[in-house]
Amino acid sequence: MKLQEIAEKLDLKRATKAFDREVSGVYISDMVSDVIANAKAGNLLVTVQIHNNVIAAANLVDICGIVVTQGKQPTEDVVKMAEKAEITIYTTALNRWQVATKLYEAGIR
Repeated sequence: MKLQEIAEKLDLKRATKAFDREVSGVYISDMVSDVIANAKAGNLLVTVQIHNNVIAAANLVDICGIVVTQGKQPTEDVVKMAEKAEITIYTTALNRWQVATKLYEAGIR
């Protein structure tokens, strides 16, 4: 499934330019070291963290996109870094558990 289709199903708000990549799975974590060690290329990262190190880790692993939960918004420098790495950031007021449930219901594992 493509990022844009997931964004529509979950009513996510886009915070960066759109890079509509294919999603191969989901990884949920708030620890940068955990993302680097365990996330897979093509995963959609669901997190409450939104700083430059998250973008660097996502780029290193080749994360296809990031969903930032709990209404948090990326700063301008984070947006620029994500766009340079061609990583779309979405935001939502939902918490990580709610996002995980909706992703599961949408068929994303």
